[in-house]
Amino acid sequence: MTNLEEKIIENLKKIIKENYNIEVEDNLVMLELPKNKDNGQFTTNVAMRLAKRLSKSPYEIGNEIKNKILNSIDEIEKIEIAGAGFINFFIKSDNFSNIIKDIINSGEDYGKNNEGKGEKVLLEYVSANPTGALHLGHARGAVWGDCCARIMKFSGFNCLREYYVNDAGNQINNLAISIDIRYRELFGEILEMPDGCYHADDIIEIAKLIKEKDGDKWIKADENEKIKYMKKFGMEYELDKIKKDLKYYKCEFDSWISEQKFYDDGLIDEILKKMKDMNLTYEKDGAIWFKSSDFGDDKDRVLKKSTGEYTYFTPDIANHIYKLKRGYKKLVNLWGGDHFGYIARMTYALTALGYPKDTLEVDIIQMVRLIENGEEVKMSKRSGHSFTIRELCDDVGVDTARYFFINKALDSQLDFDLSLARMKTNENPVFYIQYAYVRLKSILRKVEKITIPNSFDNLNNEDEVLILSHISQFPTVVAECAKKRAPNKMCNYLYKLAKLVNSYYVSYNVLNAEDEIKNERIAFVKAIEITMKNIFDLLGIEAIEKM
Repeated sequence: MTNLEEKIIENLKKIIKENYNIEVEDNLVMLELPKNKDNGQFTTNVAMRLAKRLSKSPYEIGNEIKNKILNSIDEIEKIEIAGAGFINFFIKSDNFSNIIKDIINSGEDYGKNNEGKGEKVLLEYVSANPTGALHLGHARGAVWGDCCARIMKFSGFNCLREYYVNDAGNQINNLAISIDIRYRELFGEILEMPDGCYHADDIIEIAKLIKEKDGDKWIKADENEKIKYMKKFGMEYELDKIKKDLKYYKCEFDSWISEQKFYDDGLIDEILKKMKDMNLTYEKDGAIWFKSSDFGDDKDRVLKKSTGEYTYFTPDIANHIYKLKRGYKKLVNLWGGDHFGYIARMTYALTALGYPKDTLEVDIIQMVRLIENGEEVKMSKRSGHSFTIRELCDDVGVDTARYFFINKALDSQLDFDLSLARMKTNENPVFYIQYAYVRLKSILRKVEKITIPNSFDNLNNEDEVLILSHISQFPTVVAECAKKRAPNKMCNYLYKLAKLVNSYYVSYNVLNAEDEIKNERIAFVKAIEITMKNIFDLLGIEAIEKM
């Protein structure tokens, strides 16, 4: 948040308290960015929020506030009350030029804000089974989670990026069985792959590595010992590959948590005992059931089968309790659309165990379709299975892959256009944005030293004022994207800035202007360059300096 925004908000709070005798809670007064530039630089809906309390129309309240605040803040040129009662602020153009000094002095910290106020948030995403390569379904969630974490940390949240490794259960048993079959085939056996097993080339590669390392040691070995070994070997291979692919994709994690840990440490048994002591479970047909219907579920849920096996739900409860035990009061998960019905179930479990209903928030990742020349691509070029993250990044580039996955809201289906992603023209939004940055750098490379003028009186044409207004809003955009976990809004903001920059570059020759104007414009260009570089960093996209 800029100093001017803070000044407006504080004055609004003061006016409301003094004139209406209302104690102003933290979230009552909020400034937002108007969607239409004709509505000024900032807007607030506080008049509409006060209407019911004061038994007045928002328009009447807006005008009362308008008359008070105009006398309090010199930087405001005018205020208009619009629509249903929005208070729109128009800032004097000479005040926008002051933002240039702030941006250059702040550098890589420009845009930082304290929206999160140090709140501890545990963000879990990807969490794919270590049974094969990450595919497109994982790609969208991976970059979305990564960008959310970057933006949230920049906004004062104490955010931990966590990957939950599903290294227990049937899928891991099937991995070991698949490896064993491919291993035995290397010694001449002819075998059928059972249902539920894995057919990818990875399995063959793992079997070959085991043969190279151990020879025929496992052909006549004890079955349990063999499966245990192949399970461990296969998981380590696949998890290492996942980590390498995520790093290549510029997605880092702070924490990797093993599902098996909850079995080994006894946390699952501890939680089941606690639930039993709290009268949250009962036994029926040899199974242990959670009384989830008491908390709003349509039926009770099995925690432990009559066979003695735990359902997937049980270690997942343990996973969430372990997060809370580490001091994280806000848990955020990114789950695929097929997990939508699971949200309520997990919420019921946490509520039953005494945690607030808003402890867990889940953002659902909708489906991704790969499109090429107008038709859906369903098969990988190499393996015959789902397109992997690495294959996609090798094809279109990491930056393009990341941007295409986050430039549309997470809860809407995404068509990833391969033909467009491969283009090196302005039709490709990533090329267009990076080209705008290259243009800024081409100007700055020709400048020996950037001098910040005392004033910017010559930056007064409409194009410059529009860009100054836009970059001055960057801290607010960052805070909003952090609060709403919406990196797609950052993409929209960046694309609009690139459009303004490309237009300005064509219309104005910065370096050939008169000295006084030139110095102001060079500092102006530097402020834009810093803003764009900081956005690139938040989105994990390279700020290319030459093309």
